[in-house]
Amino acid sequence: MLLDVDGVLNPFTKPRRGGYRRHRCSPNGVTYKLWLSGRHGPWLLELVRAAGAELAWASYWCDQANEWIAPRVGLPELPFVPIPRFPGVEEGRTLGAWKARHVAGWTAGRPFVWFEDEPDATDCIAGEPDVGEHLLVAIDPHVGLTEDDIGRAAAWLHDLGR
Repeated sequence: MLLDVDGVLNPFTKPRRGGYRRHRCSPNGVTYKLWLSGRHGPWLLELVRAAGAELAWASYWCDQANEWIAPRVGLPELPFVPIPRFPGVEEGRTLGAWKARHVAGWTAGRPFVWFEDEPDATDCIAGEPDVGEHLLVAIDPHVGLTEDDIGRAAAWLHDLGR
């Protein structure tokens, strides 16, 4: 199970509900103001427990998410997809395409769920060669991860296990 940060755990607009709190995070000396909810960690941990899955970061935060995001949402240290900085449209096409390329390589044909907000990520990941069975749960970046999103992933994982 792959997890993005910005737009997924950190919605772009101030949330009206969901237990969000404002946090200041300073990876590499740059301070960001994030909205994070302590509900997300328990939801995700229960989902991976029930599915017998592994949870990993698929975010430009890479390993920095373990220090700055995980403890604030109730997650342990997680492995991460090494996604390099977006090189621009000439090499990377779009942010969704760039991330999809690295996610597909990291998953190496294994089935996966990806919580992601990039609008073209669904088409981009489906177009990657040798990508395994997958579900991209498209998150509204102004709302962030919801219980309905977790439910969609749980249903897909249940059906995958049949």
